[in-house]
Amino acid sequence: MSIGLGIFLFVVGAILVWALNIQVDWVDLDLVGYILMGAGALIFVLGLVLLTRRRSSISTTRSAVDPVSGERVVQRERSIDDV
Repeated sequence: MSIGLGIFLFVVGAILVWALNIQVDWVDLDLVGYILMGAGALIFVLGLVLLTRRRSSISTTRSAVDPVSGERVVQRERSIDDV
């Protein structure tokens, strides 16, 4: 969802900067457009980083000590969401 939001903000910012020729006294639309484009690019990159970070952790390792024998038990699980 953050990747789509980043693209949306970038497109809206680009429209404000290059497609509109409207002058408003109380706000500079070019500056608002550049700010939206920067925020969109930042959100897009953060979304990609978080997505690749989530995909890299495919398996989960849990370890515990068996109370009866005292041996260490290691259990590896594969997450269903990441497959």
